[in-house]
Amino acid sequence: MDNQRQNRGPGGNHGGKPAGKPGFGGNRPANSASRGKGGPRPAGKAPFRGNPAAKKPYSPANRGTRPAPAGQGKPVRPVPEGMPARRLALSVIRAVTENGAYANQALDAKLSNCGLPQVDRRLAARLVYDTLEHLLTIDWVLAQVMARPDTDMKLRNILRLGACQILYEDRIPESAATNTAVTLCRELDMEGLVGVCNGILRSLVRMKEHLKWPDPETEPVKALSVKHSVPEWLVERLVADWGERAEGLMSWHEEETSVTVRPNLTRHDDASFEALLAGKVWEHEKADVPFAWRVRHMADIGRDAGFVGGDFSIQSESSMMACLAVGPKRGWQVLDACAAPGGKACLLAELMGGTGRVQAWELHEHRTALIAAQAKRLGLDNIRPMTRDAVRHRPDYIESMDAVLLDAPCSGLGVMAGKPDVKYRVTEQSVRELTELQRSLLDAVAPYVKRGGVLVYSTCSVLKDENVRQIEAFLGRHPEFELAQLPETIPERFRQHADVGLQLLPDRDGVEGFYICRLRRKRL
Repeated sequence: MDNQRQNRGPGGNHGGKPAGKPGFGGNRPANSASRGKGGPRPAGKAPFRGNPAAKKPYSPANRGTRPAPAGQGKPVRPVPEGMPARRLALSVIRAVTENGAYANQALDAKLSNCGLPQVDRRLAARLVYDTLEHLLTIDWVLAQVMARPDTDMKLRNILRLGACQILYEDRIPESAATNTAVTLCRELDMEGLVGVCNGILRSLVRMKEHLKWPDPETEPVKALSVKHSVPEWLVERLVADWGERAEGLMSWHEEETSVTVRPNLTRHDDASFEALLAGKVWEHEKADVPFAWRVRHMADIGRDAGFVGGDFSIQSESSMMACLAVGPKRGWQVLDACAAPGGKACLLAELMGGTGRVQAWELHEHRTALIAAQAKRLGLDNIRPMTRDAVRHRPDYIESMDAVLLDAPCSGLGVMAGKPDVKYRVTEQSVRELTELQRSLLDAVAPYVKRGGVLVYSTCSVLKDENVRQIEAFLGRHPEFELAQLPETIPERFRQHADVGLQLLPDRDGVEGFYICRLRRKRL
């Protein structure tokens, strides 16, 4: 599923997936994480000015209490309500911050067989993403109420989860946030730190309306960093690239979470797919991009019979537009150079009506298998998944392709609103490594394009070094290519922003941040 793409580092698979170095610094003291987002929200008051995208919190369903497992000589304590959701949320937060796991993958794995009712599943997911989204802000706040900022990492993550509820979840009582944190301490055999945990969170409750924040006049970078929970180096890069628009990129959130789906074009037209959606309990509406629909209030959409049976795919509008930019025709030979998990390769194959051939390359065999599984699910016989390193130039492919799509490895900063852990993984060094990899990939695949053929370069980034500057440098090295207009299948409201490629901005365009550039090889 294209919107569940795996993040990959600069030395890993070559594909248009967010990349970066995993890990969150292990035993990082709270005062070293002095960068964050937004002010916390005092109970009963309007959101702090740093939280323009304050979320609607969930209230956990009432749960009965049960005795905690009693150790020898220990009293039996009742378990606070809502513990299963918080227990699951903490396990995901720990996997991400302590072990370098990817949030969406870790959460999906925990939810898949957890047996929790939907209300608890939603609460757990919300607490995971809210805690990670505001992680640096939460650490900034905790540093103001902790006597010893360099604390045990397990305790720090319990405190982060508790602080998230106190600061950002209006409908969760502060007492519930504190009591459940204390219970989590006991469950992790941290009885000796129960008093510390309780004291810190109670201090936060008392002090939350009197917290200190960086002065935007004297410390503008730090102020934006704390306000939006974005590392300072990244604040500087975004401001340098986008000026006053940078804050919108850092703060943007979809007001109501939705998933974008599209029909299998070999089976459905708009009318038949709308009829299929009408038979679901989901709320659905047509999106701006052709054959794209936004659905809400769905549960386990990946297990839906229509999805499993190949009637539709899950794919973002931005990702679809990268395929539309290729503009494939029936019978074409197309290369998707960095194809896993296969969403774009499948859409290209469907746009060609099952004719021609899409070669879908991926560096690692287990990820090539994901492409093959997608093609099999959708019944697409014109896709050829191959385990190949796209950086390695292949002379036998010179001028053999009508079109090449290079959805390159990137920082993934265009999708950080939906994957908040991305912004903590990316470093200045990883961006430098990625831009070198992107350059190498472009130089390797460009000769495969026939004269008069199309090369589309895309990333899910908003950094200009990965996008417009990358293409300007490519055109300087490859005068045999020229910029080409985007096809009219991409709606005008997006195309009007095209210059040296099209930079989609989430706060302006309401879609994932994406860069798409269509190039044509001259007929020399």
